[in-house]
Amino acid sequence: MPEADIFAVEYWELEQAKLGKSASSPVFQGRCALVTGGASGIGYACALALSEQGAQVTVLDKDPSVLKVFYGTDIQGRVCDVKDADAVRDAVAESVATFGGLDILVNNAGIFCASDEVADMPEAEWQRSLDINLTGAMHVARESIPYLRLGWEPCVIMVGSKNVPAPGPAAGAYSVAKAGLTQLARVLALELATDGIRVNTLHPNAVFDTAIWTDEVLEGRAAHYGMSVEDYRRNNLLRQEVTSADVAAMVCAMAGSAFRCTTGAQLPIDGGNERVV
Repeated sequence: MPEADIFAVEYWELEQAKLGKSASSPVFQGRCALVTGGASGIGYACALALSEQGAQVTVLDKDPSVLKVFYGTDIQGRVCDVKDADAVRDAVAESVATFGGLDILVNNAGIFCASDEVADMPEAEWQRSLDINLTGAMHVARESIPYLRLGWEPCVIMVGSKNVPAPGPAAGAYSVAKAGLTQLARVLALELATDGIRVNTLHPNAVFDTAIWTDEVLEGRAAHYGMSVEDYRRNNLLRQEVTSADVAAMVCAMAGSAFRCTTGAQLPIDGGNERVV
């Protein structure tokens, strides 16, 4: 092995030793994570990735299927509607009682509303988006903060949307709620920095292996832009299809030591979007 590579390995092992870990220890061994909206899609991928890297994970979702999807010793599902402040308080407390703490919060629960321009916006659609995408995230963050303050390398990761830096027409309810979520993350970064709690936001786009992207919807959107489905899947600067696993890998990176000096950041994971760049 070249001398430079030997030095790099020795340096990495030394840094791991400082953290009380061996070179073979899982990255998140000994840390406890909470993931919302985890019965499927991005949340599901995040929960699995964190668990595979050693974290003890609680997965919240209003869908009762979360109980069947996650039922292991170190990863458990709990039914919880994030709109319900009391239910969130109980779920977070139960998670901490089960695993002994909270170190990583992935605030992912959300919905994409029907396409309506503001002039035709149904009141219920607007309010539902705010209740789930914004107020629900606030509920979870608020109840998690006391435990995160006692956490090990604590962090909060908000799952935002490309629609924050680059909104589109007929997606007002969703775009505004996600923009509010991003502002909430910025405020939390300011408020929690003295506690050593990092708060960052991830903005995915066009993650097609999620529930909202049925074959019918995907084919319809591709046809609207005069593209094949295959081209539409890779309609970004890098020509890469972004998957839930890609988002989960970025979430794990943001929860890890690479981001130990970063808070208040917004990071796209979209293959490169011309409107965002």
